[in-house]
Amino acid sequence: MQIRFWGVRGSTPTPQLENMLYGGNTPCVEVRVNDHIYVFDCGTGFRNLGKSLMQERGNTPIYAHVFLSHFHWDHIQGIPFFQPLYENPDNYFFFHSSSRTRGLQRAIEDQMVDPYFPVDMSEMAAHCNFFDMDEERVAFDDCIVQSMWLNHPQGCLGFRLETDNGILAYCTDTEPGHPVYDRNVRKLAENADVLIYDAQYLPAEYEDKRRGWGHSHWREAVSVAIEAGAKELVLYHHDPDHDDVCLDAIVQAASQLYPRVRAAREGDVISI
Repeated sequence: MQIRFWGVRGSTPTPQLENMLYGGNTPCVEVRVNDHIYVFDCGTGFRNLGKSLMQERGNTPIYAHVFLSHFHWDHIQGIPFFQPLYENPDNYFFFHSSSRTRGLQRAIEDQMVDPYFPVDMSEMAAHCNFFDMDEERVAFDDCIVQSMWLNHPQGCLGFRLETDNGILAYCTDTEPGHPVYDRNVRKLAENADVLIYDAQYLPAEYEDKRRGWGHSHWREAVSVAIEAGAKELVLYHHDPDHDDVCLDAIVQAASQLYPRVRAAREGDVISI
């Protein structure tokens, strides 16, 4: 299993110079399992993934499963700019997410309707397939993906990808404090080789002004990793106001409590 980070920032893109070490694109994580492609979220980092796939594959068709945790803008805004959707009619993309609030296909299409975008999904040459997903375990090529609900306004799915070689847990956009959702997070993270977890806020920020906003902080991330027995913790969904210096300080503080911790950085690759 190979995990590559294409977007790590929460809420809105932040291309400022002071964020260039960790990156300013919004969430997108690519996972390769025996050359099968799985993508978690389609923020602005999804655009660069598309460019990379086009360069890698050329005219060879691309097949990928895409899992959307939810439909807030920072998790879908890269879709209209994903080049492989437009270029090759032999490309196949399988989108998976919940239709709890509205249809999956409609949620994606709506951000491209007049007056928000100059073209709609009818311009896409690739085959797009849409599959509703709730709390379930689904078998794919050489892996199993489990989904569970997290604590976030309007809902959010967390994912666990299991292979014979390792386990990835992807738990972004979740807030601690609800017993059911807290158990879900720990079930997804149980004995994971890599846990990608929402750490948008500093603990003091969360306590002072951010309760109820649907995000977590690095101290809770460490607690989840320890309690679930995760082998490596990746702090994710960085706050727009947390620059590289701030993220370095967060990693330094977290590593005093949990040795195998890093902050997600665009371009980083983790192999299991």
